[in-house]
Amino acid sequence: MSNSLHRLAITLWALTAGACTISAQQPRIRLATLAPKGTSFERLLLEMGEQWNKAPEGGASLTVYPDGTMGSEQQVIRRMRVGQLQAGMLTSDGLAMIDPSVKALQEIPLMYHSTAEADYVRTHMIGEIENRMEDHGFVVIAWSVAGFARPFSKQPALHPQEFLRMKTYVGADDLEAIQIYNAIGGHPVGLDWTNTLTALQTGMVDSVTTLPVHALGAQFNTALSHMLDLKWVPISGGIVVTRKSWEALPLATRTSMKESAEFALAQVEKASMSEEAASIQTLQKHGMVVHPMTPDLQREWDHFAENVLWPRIRGQIVSAESFDKVRNLVREYRNQSGEGQ
Repeated sequence: MSNSLHRLAITLWALTAGACTISAQQPRIRLATLAPKGTSFERLLLEMGEQWNKAPEGGASLTVYPDGTMGSEQQVIRRMRVGQLQAGMLTSDGLAMIDPSVKALQEIPLMYHSTAEADYVRTHMIGEIENRMEDHGFVVIAWSVAGFARPFSKQPALHPQEFLRMKTYVGADDLEAIQIYNAIGGHPVGLDWTNTLTALQTGMVDSVTTLPVHALGAQFNTALSHMLDLKWVPISGGIVVTRKSWEALPLATRTSMKESAEFALAQVEKASMSEEAASIQTLQKHGMVVHPMTPDLQREWDHFAENVLWPRIRGQIVSAESFDKVRNLVREYRNQSGEGQ
């Protein structure tokens, strides 16, 4: 073989080998979340990634970015739209930035008494919500309730009016919530979630409502001293993938990945109760004062919700149709379980 033919053969072999390497390379899914690093949220996502790697027809590799390292949920969605990220584990607040119909699952304070109620409502509503999400270019592959957010504050606060006097964190883009807080005499401060600790430390805000595990992971206890053990809203959400990335995967791969995602979030939901209790205990060890709810105090907050909050949320943050459907489903669950009697 002449030298020129020899070189040509080597070049063709290198190009062919390179093409084979590229074609055999796993699709890469980059997933971002606000979930704190080192918690069961991150651990279960990493375990899910191991299963995705083993999925049929080549699977997919997963890279997880926890702790808000990719920015707020709105920034995560923007990154997904331009292809910098392919997935996110988002709260309902974040998912609602894709389609507002998701707000019915989370944006009604004091509607739910338990995660079982929230699960019941979600299973009856997600079909239509998922269809709407796909129309916007996103596929929700798993849902869960991670626990209940509680109100945290610098000064002791037990009653609605005491919280309304405080400067309260609200998402920077949650203009409707800001309007409602202003309308009922509150003092909302719109911020990106990643700036919340600094705002608490500098006195820009006095209170924030979040999961105890998030309060601990974000070190809010260094700036806040009190927690009211009031189940404000269930922090529900899910794992969402861009439709473009999802549909590029073989069907067998997608089926296996979805099963792994559903299992992971079911485990998140299962672990959340014990992790929630452990987080509250740890917060207390670090000086957090936890104020328990009494029946009278619960009735006061329920009255506040039904007569002050809900009339403004219904038709403004959550459509009247969806709000009424949620309320009827909650009543239906309580009647079936005996709680409504």
